[in-house]
Amino acid sequence: MGQCGITSSKTVLVFLNLIFWFVIILLLVFVTEVVVVVLGYVYRAKVENEVDRSIQKVYKTYNGTNPDAASRAIDYVQRQLHCCGIHNYSDWENTDWFKETKNQSVPLSCCRETASSCNGSLAHPSDLYAEGCEALVVKKLQEIMMHVIWAALAFAAIQLLGMLCACIVLCRRSRDPAYELLITGGTYA
Repeated sequence: MGQCGITSSKTVLVFLNLIFWFVIILLLVFVTEVVVVVLGYVYRAKVENEVDRSIQKVYKTYNGTNPDAASRAIDYVQRQLHCCGIHNYSDWENTDWFKETKNQSVPLSCCRETASSCNGSLAHPSDLYAEGCEALVVKKLQEIMMHVIWAALAFAAIQLLGMLCACIVLCRRSRDPAYELLITGGTYA
């Protein structure tokens, strides 16, 4: 259709071809948004299982050194979310790091900000965050997923509204005369 319009100099056919491809692209974007929303909703329940599997693996590889990415990640999460361990601070007792250090303490990132003399010792559990990190990480990830889902839904609704308005304008435009003179009488500029 577009090729015929170009070769025969029919601008209407070229214009219709452009509209056709524009509509196809809009529909593909819209379908992609709907798929993202549906997949996000379906898989948000599976986040907990994936986080549990990953967090177990990362805690096992914790070695307490700063250059280690897993150790830095655990320390960062524990400081930012004010948590300690997977379910609570006693989870550290089952890690290789705890057994190797033999100092009966957890990482300093488990210390409450208000406890200035905290050294991570299990003898002073009131200085440590009591809540585990897994539940807080899952909660944060599900919050983020819900924000993405709502943003995609809002964008899709705006896009649908735009398509509806475009259809209304095109339908009304077809009933109007092609060209109307702005000045009904007199001279033209």
